[in-house]
Amino acid sequence: MRQKKIMAAITSAIDHLENSMKALVKKDEPEVAGSVWKAAADLEYALFLFSLAQQEESERSSWKMESPLKQAEVGPILVSAQDLLKEAKSSIDVGELWEAYKKTWMARGHLLMVWKRLTKG
Repeated sequence: MRQKKIMAAITSAIDHLENSMKALVKKDEPEVAGSVWKAAADLEYALFLFSLAQQEESERSSWKMESPLKQAEVGPILVSAQDLLKEAKSSIDVGELWEAYKKTWMARGHLLMVWKRLTKG
């Protein structure tokens, strides 16, 4: 049951990221920000559910500290986050919850970075 909820949250986040990229092309910043916000909320929920399932794993992992996209543009960061979430879904499908958790966590970091850029102005 928990896996279905995680899958639904990740799928919803992917859909919101798709909407944000469409809005970015249209230069509709409020819509980009709104969609990124909704995707981030979905990821927070998914990560909460993952944390319930993965409590025994170490919280201090090197992949949580990585941030290779610091200077990238918003569009590529959104695409990267969406790709990570698609990989997370694939990991869930084959029962690799820890790998899915990692990918979801990294996608969350990407969305936080986008949110900071969108709200700087």
